[in-house]
Amino acid sequence: MRYLERAVTLEIEPSRCNGCGMCASVCPHAVFRLEDHRAVMADRGACMECGACARNCPQQAIRVRSGVGCAAALLAGGPGCAPTCGPKDGPTSCC
Repeated sequence: MRYLERAVTLEIEPSRCNGCGMCASVCPHAVFRLEDHRAVMADRGACMECGACARNCPQQAIRVRSGVGCAAALLAGGPGCAPTCGPKDGPTSCC
C-alpha cells in the first residue's frame, strides 16, 4: 500500500536511537529496519501514521502526527474506508 508519499509526518532523530528495534517490531508496514544498531526508515512512503512506532520508542527518537490521512480514517472506521485498500477493493475515501 502507498499513501501520500510527500505528506507523511514521520521523522526520526538517529542520534537518540538506542537500536532496540521496537519501531521495526510494531510497524505494520515495515517502514523501519535496523542498520548499524540504529533505526532507519526503509520505506517512509508506506507509513500510515498510526503512531505505534512513536508510542513504543523508549528514546522518543520518532515523531509522527498520528490520526492524519488514511490512518485517521482507518482508525475511526470512516465511511468508505476499508481495512485493506487496493485495486481489488475499488476506490475508497482513505487510500
